[in-house]
Parts: sequence; structure tokens; C-alpha cells
Amino acid sequence: MNHASRFGLMILVVNVLACLPGVSYGGTRVPLSTLDLGKMSAGWGTPVANKSIQSKPLSIGGHVFAEGVGTHAPSILWVDLKGGASRFTAKVGVDDEVGTNPGSVDFRIVADDQTVYRSGVLKAGAAAKEVDVDLTGKKLLMLIVTDGRDSKNFDHADWADAAFDVVGNRPVAIDAPPVPQEPKIILTPKPGPRPMIHGPRLFGARPGRPFLYRIPCTGTRPLTFQVDGLPDGLTVDSETGIITGHVPAQPGEYAMRLVAQNRLARDEKQFTLVVGDTLALTPPMGWNSWYIHYQRVTEQHMRNAADTMIQSGMADVGYMYVNIDDCWMKRKGDEPYRDGQGAVLPNAKFPDIRGMVAHIHARGLRAGLYTSPGPWTCGGYVGAYQHETEDAREFAGWGFDFLKYDWCSYSKVATGAGRERMMKPYRKMGAILKTLDRDVVFNLCQYGMGNVWEWGADVEGNCWRTTGDLGLARGDQLPGFYHIGFANAQHAKYAKPGHWNDPDYILIGWVGAARGQTVGHPTTLTGNEQYSYMSLWSLMAAPLIFSGDMAKLDPFTINVLCNSEVIDIDQDALGRQARVVTQDDDHLVLAKQMEDGSLAVGLFGLTATSQSISVTWKQLGLRGKQRARDLWRQQDIGTFDTRFAAKVPRHGVCLVRLWPEG
Repeated sequence: MNHASRFGLMILVVNVLACLPGVSYGGTRVPLSTLDLGKMSAGWGTPVANKSIQSKPLSIGGHVFAEGVGTHAPSILWVDLKGGASRFTAKVGVDDEVGTNPGSVDFRIVADDQTVYRSGVLKAGAAAKEVDVDLTGKKLLMLIVTDGRDSKNFDHADWADAAFDVVGNRPVAIDAPPVPQEPKIILTPKPGPRPMIHGPRLFGARPGRPFLYRIPCTGTRPLTFQVDGLPDGLTVDSETGIITGHVPAQPGEYAMRLVAQNRLARDEKQFTLVVGDTLALTPPMGWNSWYIHYQRVTEQHMRNAADTMIQSGMADVGYMYVNIDDCWMKRKGDEPYRDGQGAVLPNAKFPDIRGMVAHIHARGLRAGLYTSPGPWTCGGYVGAYQHETEDAREFAGWGFDFLKYDWCSYSKVATGAGRERMMKPYRKMGAILKTLDRDVVFNLCQYGMGNVWEWGADVEGNCWRTTGDLGLARGDQLPGFYHIGFANAQHAKYAKPGHWNDPDYILIGWVGAARGQTVGHPTTLTGNEQYSYMSLWSLMAAPLIFSGDMAKLDPFTINVLCNSEVIDIDQDALGRQARVVTQDDDHLVLAKQMEDGSLAVGLFGLTATSQSISVTWKQLGLRGKQRARDLWRQQDIGTFDTRFAAKVPRHGVCLVRLWPEG
């Protein structure tokens, strides 16, 4: 063979090898699976080398791969490239092990804070998508899998045939870098000494039921209260502003005027009691025990939380519900589970649960609790299965005003098929709650299964979880609450007065003592991220349920939770959830129509650096000059002709309200 022939053959071999999976053509090939996968986070399970997240052979779109890494969204791996990686290649997709379940993921690669690859949303059953990224000169890499902007359910994600081409030092998996230290700047002015009445314009109740409402009002105390036009059967305590009694038996709208006065001034607010069949005409606001107390929750925690809701000023801006989550009933093995009438018994940590509810009610607040339609709760405590009526009547007898109903073990006893299987336990409890002699707000907790937003209202639900648990994990370069929010934002058309999409709790302040531990920790969220969190939830008309430590509230947390102008966006009587105006990797813009004709707009920065974000009147459906108010600073910021723009910090937000000028 002559030299030309040999050279031609060599070129042919090189070209063939370059096209084969797993073959390096830029240096030493370093499979992703050989890195320390203990550094890779996952939304469920543990990432596995050369296996799916369920330790099965990697398979995408019917094709089996011998090499790669299986994980679960949301997932991230930080890689120090050590200056030696020239290229990263892979084939990505949803693993076939999910079957016909609706897995969907989005693969993203970020190099030195720049997105260099984005797969787009990939669905279960689709063929693998090829990845080929030039890493020349890059230092730090993030391999990210997000949940496709829906829930993380069945998001089994594979980095198949994934490898680095390396010339020099091998890449190394590393821990996530620490969150940048940013000062937590308090933006919300403290309430002034003059009375100011807050809270929703209207409130729903059923005919003839017991009624309890504490007029939310800031201002120097002592304050005196009166209610003009108060219906027969209701009275107001002039010192506390607590309205009690029974709702009129005749359905209709009962308009009244709330009045608060101190030595400095007087304030008035129109308020309408809507007597009919719909509760929670605005999203519920309150506190839940789960993400700080877990299975350690006690009766004293609940009493203390009610006291703090008053002392901190949370109740003065509309927070109302004090809710126990799981673990208040008898644990498996702690018999007897029920009394002689078949009703569930509380455990030893709740020796006087009726007295605890009375303590909460005495402060003008409402009490909530938790159970499951299954035999056992998620924590292994007694559920309501086959005792739904007895338990609901007992809850009402104790005086509870809110019920969270968590799917948990019901999957083991569920019957039926498809959507009906999902609806059955909630329809049953919803019907029971309507027969009780008190109003109980019904919160469906079943993680968005079966598109609950499409039928939650049909089973008497007042709010329903649209995703899995938010939890405390940061997720990828964006904290987890963003991804939950992105998913929840897609269901805006299903939200309306009395029926709300629920993206889970507000986890700021002091949170998260893990099971087996007794001490929590301050949130890992930056100040800007916390402003974004509260802004996103308020624009989405979500229930505002805080689940941090009520005993460790600090001024910054109070500033985030208790800005009355931000809360007004959530509590607007029109009951619209914000629509997505624009969304990409860099920013999100949401707009919420308000009852008075104004528009609330949130400009969210999603990048690791500050940026300018703008939105036009055409995008917002506006015409003419608009007056803008910065809601976090509670300041008017000018009049704008055709567009609004703002400099938004890293993971920050500009939340404004726009009114037509003139």
C-alpha cells in the first residue's frame, strides 16, 4: 500500500471513530460516570453510574446505553474543569423506565455563568437528544436538569454516553459554591402610627355558621373598633376588633364599614360578608407547622404560634390561620387510635386539643389541622380511611376551620381508574365538610396528580397543591421555589375566588430542622430571592402560608411577609392569577389584573448577575400613560408612556402596580 493510500485509510478510520459513541477525538476521554456522583443532587433517589435512577439499564426512546448517569430532576452537578476539558458530549432524555407516566425534563449546561446548551423540554418516550458543547477555555461547568416547568413527578433523566474530551488535567466534581453573600436590605417601610385597616374587601361564609374575624389593622394601640352595618347575629369587640357570632341564615351580600381609631386618626374600609356556598374568596393566609417542627410538633408550639402571630404584627396585615400539619394524632403502634365513637384520638403531645383551638380563637385567629384519606399519614400516623365522617365531625367539634387532606397512603387502598381514582377521596370529604355546622376551608394535598387544577373545584376544594413538595433544597442555580412557581404559573386560568392553585408554603426566616434534629437554620435564600419568592406567590394568587419558625422571626423576615401593598396583590377581590407575559432562561414577567383596573407586574431576574428587564404596553395589553408604584418600597416612581424597564439584581424582582394616568 503506498503512502497516499495509507494516509487515506487513516483519515477514514479517524472519521469513523469520531462518529462512534464513547470515542474521544480531542484527547483523553473521561466518562461523566467516573466523576464523584455523590456531588450530584437529585429531586428523588441517588444518581447512579451507568444505571438509571432506579438502578436499571439506561434506556431512552427504546435505545439502551451502556454508559452514563441516571438522575432525577431537579438535578445539578458542579464540575471544576481544571483547564483541561475541550468538549462535552452526551445523549440526553427521559429514561424509559417511567413507562406511560408523564415525565418531562429540560437539560441545561452552564459554563462560567453562560448557558451553552439547552435541550428544551423532553418528554417520556422521545428519542435521545445529542449534546456537543465546546468547552475550550472554560473553567466551571454546571450540568443541570430541571422539571420541564411542570411537576417533578417521574422526571427520570439520563446523561447517556456522557463524557469529556480532556487534554491535561481531568475534570473534578465539586460541591456547589456558597451562595453569594448579599446584604439583606429591608425595603418595606414600617407601619405608621395612624390606623390603617388591611385585609380583603370581601369574605365568604355559609348561612348560619359560626363566624370569627379579626379586623386586620396597623397603627399605634390602643385602637378602638366599630362596624357600621353589622348584620344581626354578629358583634364586634371594640378593643380587639374581633367579630364573632353566627352568619345570617339568608344568603346574600352584607355590606358593612369597618372603622378603627386611635388618638391620632381614624380609618375606614368597606367590607362585604358574602353569605353563600363559597369559602376562601381570597387565598388563605396563615402559618403551618411542618417545615420547622415536623414530627416534633406539640400543642404548646401551636399556642405559641398564635400568640406570635398577634405580637409580630402578622395578624395586623391579614394572616389568620394557625395550622398543625402531620403528627398530631396517634402513631402506628400507639393504640388505641380512636375513641368509642370511632373518632381519631390526638397523641400525648396534644393533651387538650379543644383548649388549644379555643386559645387560637380567643385571639381572633382560625385553627387548621391535617389528615390523610389513607389508613396512615405520610409520617406514619393515623389517617381518616373508613372513618371520614367521624373524624370530620370531631374536627368541627374541636372548632377547626381548615383541613389539609394529604394523599399519602391512600394509593394502597384506592379503587377505580384514571381521574376518578384521584377524585374519589376528595369528593367524599368535600361533601362531608359541607354538612358540618362550621365552615372548614378544604386544602387538597395530592401533588398535582391527575391535573387536580382541572377538577379541584368540583370536589369542593378551596385550594390544591399543583406540584410535589417545595422543600428546602436550592435546586440548580435557581432555588427550588422558582421551579415550583414556573409550574404553578401555567395553571392561571383555573384560579378564581374560592378555588386557588397552591404551590406550597413560604419557606423563609428560620427553617428546616431535619428529622432526628432539633435545631433549624436560617434560610439559605438571599434577600433578593426572598423578595422574589413573596412577589411570585402574591402575583399567582397563592395561599400565603408561612412555615418557618414563629419563635425566631427577625425584622427582615417580617418585612418580607408583612408588606401590606404586596399582600393586597394576593388578596385582590377580582381573584385573577397572574399570566405569564414573557419567560426565558434570563427573566420572567408576570402580570395580574386587579379589581380597580390597575395591573400588578413582576419583573424577575433569573440570571447570576443583575440585568435590565423591560416590558411594553403592547405586551401588557395597556394603552396610554401609566402611573407606576414600587410595591416593596411603597413609593410612586413616575409616569411611563409606552414601556416600563428596571434594573433587577441577581435573582431579584421589581414588583410594580400600574394605573392609567388621568
